[in-house]
Amino acid sequence: MYDNILIPFDGSDEAMKGANHGIGLAATCDATVHALYVIDLPGAPRTVYLRDDEDEMRERYREYGEEVTEDLCEMASEEGVECVTAIRSGSPGEEIVDYAKSEDIDAIVLGSAYRGKFRAILGSTAEKVVRTAEVPVITVRQKMNE
Repeated sequence: MYDNILIPFDGSDEAMKGANHGIGLAATCDATVHALYVIDLPGAPRTVYLRDDEDEMRERYREYGEEVTEDLCEMASEEGVECVTAIRSGSPGEEIVDYAKSEDIDAIVLGSAYRGKFRAILGSTAEKVVRTAEVPVITVRQKMNE
C-alpha cells in the first residue's frame, strides 16, 4: 500500500503527534519513513550585517533540523522502521509537496496545531499540503487541551 511515507518534522508537540502516527503506519505497511525538516527564513537581507546574521541563523536551523530528524529516525528505528532524513529551505508547504513529488512518496503524515473554533481547522502549512499534494495526506490534529 505505502512504501514511502513522508513525515515533515520540526520537533514541536503537534509534529510529534504526526510522527508517532506516521511511524506506526510505516511499521504496519513495512514502509520507509522520510523525515523532512524545512528551514523557513522569509525575506531577503538588506545589509551585509543582516546577511551575515542570516547565514548564522541558517546554520543554526540546519543543525537543529539535523538533530530533530535524527531523533525521528531513532524513534522509527525503535519500531523497526527504516528512515532517511532530508533538510530543505523555503516555504514549508511548498517544500513538503515538492519533496513528496521528487522522492516518490506514497503518503504524507503531519501534525497540525489546534487553531480554535473560529480559526482554520488545520494549521496553515497542513492546509496548504492538504490542498496541493498529489498523494494522500493524513493530518493528526492537536486537541484543544493539549
